[in-house]
Amino acid sequence: MTLLAREVGIRFGATDALRGADIEIGEGELVAVMGPSGSGKSTLLHVLAGILRPDRGEIRLGDRRIDNLADGARSSLRLTSFGFVLQFGDLVPELSLRENVELPLRLLKVRRSETRARAAALLRELEVEEFADRRPGEVSGGQAQRAAVARALVHRPAVVFADEPTGALDSVAGELVLDALTGLARQQGSAVVMVTHEARVAAYADRTVFLRDGQVAA
Repeated sequence: MTLLAREVGIRFGATDALRGADIEIGEGELVAVMGPSGSGKSTLLHVLAGILRPDRGEIRLGDRRIDNLADGARSSLRLTSFGFVLQFGDLVPELSLRENVELPLRLLKVRRSETRARAAALLRELEVEEFADRRPGEVSGGQAQRAAVARALVHRPAVVFADEPTGALDSVAGELVLDALTGLARQQGSAVVMVTHEARVAAYADRTVFLRDGQVAA
């Protein structure tokens, strides 16, 4: 399912964070978004994901326009069609890794047996199964981030949004997370939009989009 942004603009106070940005992400495509600090990378990701509503332009997922949806409809869309991997994972600290991964399926009211099976399969594939009953604070950053990848993919979303997914990790742990994210996304056909400032991270993508001053430069 294609994700498309046309002439997207958004202003915070007197600052234009995005100024007519255009981007298209094809079904199953991995796209890295790069640019200098303040260029609008994270803002673009948040607009594409329906977290922020643009002041102008439009966002489409497939043949459906999503930027003009009501707040509740955009929240539902994020739950059903999008996954998220943020810099610090943002797992629920009170829940175990297993419970964190199961959370999207529970919210979608998937049968308990299927929820457990799908979560267990991803935890096993990402080699964190032995830590499944530990809380995020009881495992390493790399292990928690791999669980975050599992949570982002467990409901088989159309698009995964990753904002500096390895920014808090060392190079070895970062590579494990990137291998997991890109490999599993390709396997199940999920597109990935990945904000990064590191060329080695962008190298995992099919192509790279550069932002400058709120516009797609190349």
